[in-house]
Amino acid sequence: MSAASPRLDRYAFPLALLIGFLLFWLALAIKPWFRQDWLLENLVVFAVVPLFVLSAKRLRFSNRAYALLFVFLCAHEIGAHYTYSQVPYDSALRALTGQSLDALLGFRRNQYDRLVHFLFGLLLLPVAVELFEAQAPPRGLWRWLMPVLFLEALSAVFELIEWLAASVFGGELGQAYLGTQGDVWDAQHDMALALLGAVIAQLMLALWRGRRRVAGD
Repeated sequence: MSAASPRLDRYAFPLALLIGFLLFWLALAIKPWFRQDWLLENLVVFAVVPLFVLSAKRLRFSNRAYALLFVFLCAHEIGAHYTYSQVPYDSALRALTGQSLDALLGFRRNQYDRLVHFLFGLLLLPVAVELFEAQAPPRGLWRWLMPVLFLEALSAVFELIEWLAASVFGGELGQAYLGTQGDVWDAQHDMALALLGAVIAQLMLALWRGRRRVAGD
């Protein structure tokens, strides 16, 4: 076996996810509903994906973390394709089941952006945990708090970026990117959902690690 084979095996899974995401990205890059908003939404993808690729040799995350990141980025791309406030999840569900989720739960606005903010905390918490463990391992209670606080800080930064972009571009593009849908507390709701997702993920991770420790004993 050549020396390159173990290295190839080590990166086979994240490479497969990367290829899968690029194909998904290309499919949704075709005729998005609002091209300028799609470009703004994809700025984070243009920064994050190369960052993870270029840093993989120095910091190789677990397969679980890469898979969760993949799911989150795919969810984000759906929002970017349709614009977050117009993702037709309810009409798709009605076509499949004849039921309206919005009517069933009493939603008065498109909730897709809320879902993705919740997924931001839920799915990226393991990534944040592994990042801290590799680069700046916290101790004691901070081991559990720092990844959650880190994601909540990122959530706040994204809200500030949205506000700044809406202020700079204004008009239809600014409103599409901001996506408040008339909710004056939109930023606070988004951050609260990201925090909730991160806390749930941290509790699940703590429970899973506790069970592994007990099983190991």
